[in-house]
Amino acid sequence: MKEFSDTNVAAIFEHYPERFRKPLLALRELIFTTASEIAIVGELEESLKWNQPSYATKVTKAGSPIRIDRFGSENIALFFHCQTTLVEEFRALFSDVFEFSKNRAIVLDPEKELPVNELAFCIERALTYHKKGNRLLK
Repeated sequence: MKEFSDTNVAAIFEHYPERFRKPLLALRELIFTTASEIAIVGELEESLKWNQPSYATKVTKAGSPIRIDRFGSENIALFFHCQTTLVEEFRALFSDVFEFSKNRAIVLDPEKELPVNELAFCIERALTYHKKGNRLLK
């Protein structure tokens, strides 16, 4: 697992109940792993935005930030900037895999196995939103 560089972000994860912490940490790891496989992304900045863990391509500005957090009392979510077309694209591709919240989020059940390949594709699209030439779905 990637170490936390920001103690405030680490504290947020520590305060999640275990049923949310484990899948949110898995999402965090998937974000970093996916980013590391794409040269144009560069180093990710992990910080808090609206008190939620946020992952941004600050150096290269290749993508749109991703935030992760609880969603309501029972779910977790990946949040995307609402003025992008990302969630619309994900809905067209993966409506049979994911639940969505308007044009802002992919909503996941923390008790179910994460659909890693589909999530990696969505993470890649967000992190390369401002660039062309993304890899295809694995």
